[in-house]
Amino acid sequence: MSATRIAVIGSGPRGMMVLERLAARLAEHPGPLDVRLFLVDAVEPGAGQVYRTDQPDWFLMNTVAGQCSAYSGEPDGGPARAGAGPSFGEWWEAAGDYPGPDSYAPRGQYGRYLRSVLTEVGRTLPPGVRLRSIKERVEDVVRVDGRYRIALSGGERLDVDRVVLTTGHSRNRLTGRERDLADLTRQHPELRYIQGESAADMPLHEIAPGSGVGVIGLGLSFYDVMAALTIGRGGRFTPGEDGTLVYHPSGDEPVIVAGSRSGMPLPARGRNQKPPRYSYRPVLFTPARVRAHQPRGPLDFKSHIFPWLMAEIELVYYATALRRAFGGEVAERFGTQVELGAEQGVPPVAAIAGRLGLRDEPPIDIDALARPFAHRTFAGPGDFERALRDEIGQDLANAAEGNVDSPLKAALDVMRDTRWVIRELVDFSGLTGRSQREDFLGWYVPRASFLAAGPPKERLEQVLALLDRGLLRIVGPLARFDTDPAEGSYVVSSPQVPGSAVPVTTLVDARIPDPDLRRDLSPLTARLRESGAWTTYVNHSGGAGYATGGVAVTRSPFHPVDRDGGVDEGMYVLGIPTEHTRWFMQVGSSRPGMWSDFVHDADAIAAHALRPVTRTEVSQEHTPELVGSGAEAAGERSPARKAG
Repeated sequence: MSATRIAVIGSGPRGMMVLERLAARLAEHPGPLDVRLFLVDAVEPGAGQVYRTDQPDWFLMNTVAGQCSAYSGEPDGGPARAGAGPSFGEWWEAAGDYPGPDSYAPRGQYGRYLRSVLTEVGRTLPPGVRLRSIKERVEDVVRVDGRYRIALSGGERLDVDRVVLTTGHSRNRLTGRERDLADLTRQHPELRYIQGESAADMPLHEIAPGSGVGVIGLGLSFYDVMAALTIGRGGRFTPGEDGTLVYHPSGDEPVIVAGSRSGMPLPARGRNQKPPRYSYRPVLFTPARVRAHQPRGPLDFKSHIFPWLMAEIELVYYATALRRAFGGEVAERFGTQVELGAEQGVPPVAAIAGRLGLRDEPPIDIDALARPFAHRTFAGPGDFERALRDEIGQDLANAAEGNVDSPLKAALDVMRDTRWVIRELVDFSGLTGRSQREDFLGWYVPRASFLAAGPPKERLEQVLALLDRGLLRIVGPLARFDTDPAEGSYVVSSPQVPGSAVPVTTLVDARIPDPDLRRDLSPLTARLRESGAWTTYVNHSGGAGYATGGVAVTRSPFHPVDRDGGVDEGMYVLGIPTEHTRWFMQVGSSRPGMWSDFVHDADAIAAHALRPVTRTEVSQEHTPELVGSGAEAAGERSPARKAG
C-alpha cells in the first residue's frame, strides 16, 4: 500500500502546531507506519513570514516571552519532541542572553524558536514517517483522482491525500479611499504609497531622510514602522537623567506624521505580574451564564453578551481597587456578593463596590478609554500635544503598576482572558448578521483591539522621546489622509485640531489588512476562490445575509465548503483566512502546559487527517472544561496527553 501523504501549506505558528500534533499522534501509534509529511512555505519553513528569522530585532512581539509555547506539552525529562518540549522562555534561557520571562522578544527570535521546534520534531519522528520542508510558493491545489495535486512555483507537482491550509496574512486588492490614495502616485511619481502589511516586508528603507512620512494608524504596526524609521536608521534611545527616554538621532530619519480615529497611540500593556502558567477563570462572563438568559437562537452582542463581559471587567476592576484600599478580605467579600447577585441577572457591580466603601474610583467607560479625545476640540497642535502627553503619562503610570496591581490594567486584561468565551458565543453565526457587522466587528472589536492588545510600555516612552525631538507628530483624532493633486502631496490632518494639516510625500498604511477572501491577492487564494473550492461565509442569522469575507468552513476540523454547499473532507483551513467565520484567528502561541483553542484546533485536524493511517477514529474525547487564559491564545485548557 502506498504511503499516506499530508501537506501543510503555510508554516507560521498555526501550521507548525498542526505539524507538531501530527507528529505527536503518529508517535503514539503502536503499529507500523508509512507516512510522508510536507511542510510548504514561500518565506521560511518553520518560521513563516511574520516570524522569519532574518528580520531586524526592533520588531517585537506583544506577549511576554514566558507565556509562549509552540509545543503541545511540557518537557518530561526526555528529548525535546512533538508533545513534550520547552516553552519559548525555557528555550531562550538555554540558548543564552535571556532577559527573563517578562521580556518582549524580537519576532525573529521567536522564529528561531519555531525553527528549533521544526528541527526537533523532524529529528524525533517515529520509524516510517518522513518530513520534507519545501521553500516554495504554492500556486494551486486541485483535486485529481481523489487526491490533491499541489502546484509549486518551481514547477514541481506534489500529490497528497490530505492538505492543510494555514496561509496566514495576505495582501488585499485596494478599494475605496486606499485606492484613491495609491492612484495619486501615478500622476506624481515623486510620491509613494506603501500598502498595509507586515512592517518587516515594507520598503521603508527607500524613504528619504528628512522627508515627511504620513502613517495611517497608531496600532501595533505603527510602532513597528516607528522603530524601523528611527532605530532602523541608526538612532538610539537612552535613559535620561529624569528617568525618561532620550532619542539620539542619526540624521537619516524622516519626520513621521501619524494619526488614527482615536488620535492616541495604542496604550501599553501593564507590567507583567502573572506567572507563565497563570490562567484566569471568569466568574460572571461564561457561555453557560449568557446562554441561561438567552437559550435559543442567535445572540445580539450589545444586549446579550456585552453586559456580562462588562460585569466581569468591572468585577476585576473594583476587586483590585478594594484590595488596594481595604485589603484582601473586603475584596473577597465583594466577589462573593457579586456572584450571588448574578443569580438574578447581570449584577450591579459598581453599586456593590460602593456599599463596601469604595467611593472615589472612576467608573470604567470602554468608549471613553478607547476614544479619549472624542468629544474635545483643541486650540491648535500645541494644545493637542499637551493633552496627548497627559494621556500617555497616565497610561504609563497605570502600566508601571502592573497587570495585577493596577485596577485599570488588570480589568482590561479580562478582554484578553475571555476571548475564548466570546469565540464560543459568536463563531459560526452565533450573532445575528446585523449584530456581528455593527455591534461586534464595527463597535467592540476596534475598542478591544485598542485596549487589550498593546505594546510594551517602552514603546510609549519612545513616542514621548520622538515627540521631544520633533521627529514624530501625531495630528489628532479622526485623522484625515487626503490628496492634494495641485501641490503634488498627501496631507495629514485632524478636524479637531486647527492648523494640524501637514503635507507629506510618503504615505504608509500601518494597519494590518482585514482578511477578505473577495479581495485577497494571493494567487493560491484567487484560484481556490475562482474554482469555487473556497467561498465566503455568509451569516444568515436574524435577517438578510451578511457576507463576512472569511472562508466558509465547517466546525472542527474546519473543512472548506464549496460553492455548491459541498464539504471537502480532505482539506482543512485554519487561522486567518477564516477570520469573521470565526474570531481572533491571529493567535500565534499557547501558554506552556495549557491546551488553548490554538492547540485543540490543530489536534482536531491532525486526528482527522490521520484516520486512514490508524484505521480507527482517532480519539478526540480529551476535551477538558474551558478555563480561560491570559495569553495571545485564548480558551486554554489542561493538556490532553494521550492522543488515542
